[in-house]
Amino acid sequence: MKIALIGYGKMGKMIEQIALDRGHEIVSIIDIDNQADFESEAFASADVAIEFTSPTAAYGNYLKAFSKGVKVVSGSTGWMKEHGDDVRRMCTEEGQTLFWASNFSIGVAIFSAVNRYLARIMNQFPQYDVEMEETHHVHKLDHPSGTAITLAEDIVANIDRKTAWAEDTTEPSLLRVDHIRRGEVPGIHTVRYDSDADIITITHDAHSRKGFALGAVLAAEYTHEHQGLLTISDMFKF
Repeated sequence: MKIALIGYGKMGKMIEQIALDRGHEIVSIIDIDNQADFESEAFASADVAIEFTSPTAAYGNYLKAFSKGVKVVSGSTGWMKEHGDDVRRMCTEEGQTLFWASNFSIGVAIFSAVNRYLARIMNQFPQYDVEMEETHHVHKLDHPSGTAITLAEDIVANIDRKTAWAEDTTEPSLLRVDHIRRGEVPGIHTVRYDSDADIITITHDAHSRKGFALGAVLAAEYTHEHQGLLTISDMFKF
């Protein structure tokens, strides 16, 4: 498979190595200083582009890739509120393909399924209050993380006593989501259900970013054979 990389930071470089190890070809690498390469024949020859940039750049990158008929796998967050409807229309009505996930880790996909299942169970037990905490490296500027937001939205969707999530809240009807930034932590997400009698805790603790990078390449392999607006739940049937 021919892969283009959009964004060549730590994650882009790790994705490159894993893709090469799995027998794929990197035909184009686009970063901030060579944006003109979106118009190159090399980029247009890609089967899939893997995009890890910033919330402000992601939507524009999708449009540039779609204009060349290149499918996109993206882990960029923060664009959905403003551009989600446009992307959904392009993928459902105009034949474009985007595989989007807030986190590509296989472990996080499993953790997310457990989180949804546990929330459905805990909906029956109002004596338990639920809260979430996410920890990442000091270089991460956004908070809460995209993964935390996805996990929180799944909890709110399954627990009737929570109407929305919020940071720094004491409102009982809101799911509290806290964030911590320290060291070089790749990512820790913890959900706690606390009652007077006991506490139930589930945690995903990433050892490195390698799991995210591998998941992105697996998503590219899946995207090569599929089309439309794709997610982790399409690739993994939990």
